[in-house]
Amino acid sequence: MGINLTLKMTKLGLNLMKFIMFPLQRKKGRQLTVTISGWKQMLMRGTKNYKMNNHPFTLLQIVVRAQERNSIWKPMWLIVIGSRRDELSLVDCYQCYRQRYDMEHLFRFGKQRLLMTSYLTPDVHHEENWFKLTLLSYVNLWAARKLAVVLPRDWEQYLKTNKSIKITPSLVQRDFSRIITTLGTFAKFPKRRGFSSGRIKGYKKAPRTRHDVIKKGSKKSTENLKAP
Repeated sequence: MGINLTLKMTKLGLNLMKFIMFPLQRKKGRQLTVTISGWKQMLMRGTKNYKMNNHPFTLLQIVVRAQERNSIWKPMWLIVIGSRRDELSLVDCYQCYRQRYDMEHLFRFGKQRLLMTSYLTPDVHHEENWFKLTLLSYVNLWAARKLAVVLPRDWEQYLKTNKSIKITPSLVQRDFSRIITTLGTFAKFPKRRGFSSGRIKGYKKAPRTRHDVIKKGSKKSTENLKAP
């Protein structure tokens, strides 16, 4: 992923932060070399409404090389912006960006299998709690990966003969009902504590605040917009 920016030097000058090289081994054993270059206090050209001179950033260039050739992919350019950007090293920024692909798989699996976006509520706090529950359920699938047994479908007979199959979260979820019955639970059986008196007679709940409906495609004026 690259960025096309119009950069200019600040009053501090074009300051090369660091130049780091470290080895990287692929899953198949291929040896690669990662070179990271970083420049501090960089600026990009802003507009009348967005003053980018107030938002300096750190620019990173990542080049991956192999032994038999100079570069196997195009250089990747990243920017690190924020008031605490100097607390991160170049390697930390690169490793954090690499985790982006794992996060995208998590969101896809969560939406399809863990009902991450199925809970509808007007309360933001309730929605955040539901999102945390889906993440906890994903952690449970990861923790039970060594206890899961592959249960192939009728059209997945190749899984029976492949002994080196990788246990994915989907396969763990397919066998999770058996895992729960095997492990048991420390929870006690519920007991009746009487009958609730319910709401007081005459109680009237306040209606929710009405909000304007936001329609897609509506053009808004950018005269009063300011840079965050």
